[in-house]
Amino acid sequence: MESILADAFEAFNKYSGWIVWNLFLAFIPLILSFWLFLRPSKKRSLLWWCALITFIAFLPNAPYLLTDIIHLIEAIRAGYSIWITTLVFIPLHSLAIFIGWEAYVISLINQSHYLKKQGARKYIFASELITHALCAIGIFLGRFRRFNSWDLVTKPDILFVSTIGDLTAKKPLLVIAITWIILMILYWLTKQITLGTLLRIKLLLSKIDSQQELK
Repeated sequence: MESILADAFEAFNKYSGWIVWNLFLAFIPLILSFWLFLRPSKKRSLLWWCALITFIAFLPNAPYLLTDIIHLIEAIRAGYSIWITTLVFIPLHSLAIFIGWEAYVISLINQSHYLKKQGARKYIFASELITHALCAIGIFLGRFRRFNSWDLVTKPDILFVSTIGDLTAKKPLLVIAITWIILMILYWLTKQITLGTLLRIKLLLSKIDSQQELK
């Protein structure tokens, strides 16, 4: 038993240690989306614009977790026991990927809600397409060029040159375009499920309140 636990701990550190950090990065835009887009106040102060820039910079970290499936594949191929694979690797990695992706979907739903409040409903779809495109570029830069969100501040010149180079080269542009399409399709599907689930929860809570009032 001790041997299994030791192997599990070693496996987690080697192949799953990224989970906590990557989820932390994914939750930054999610938390900011609630503050930016769901507050009653309509005032857009300097702090609001700074938070918006931070939101855009960190948002790719949420869908980026989709690419971390490569860590799961590496872990499965590492030759650990079936118990560690099924009880550690698959559940942890799948849950992290799901949570990261759902954080992305909810962030964009909040963004769309804000546009509705501002009377800009007709721009929602366009804003989603642009957001997916920016995130596709961010995912490529993170996965293949190993840039981070804070490199916008620490290495803006290198990041800019690298981005321009990738956007004008065929292979990187093709990868970014495919990523963009995948994000659009997955987002549309997950958005319907998420909104449907939220609606059911809202109706259920409303029903419970009504029953309590009758009592």
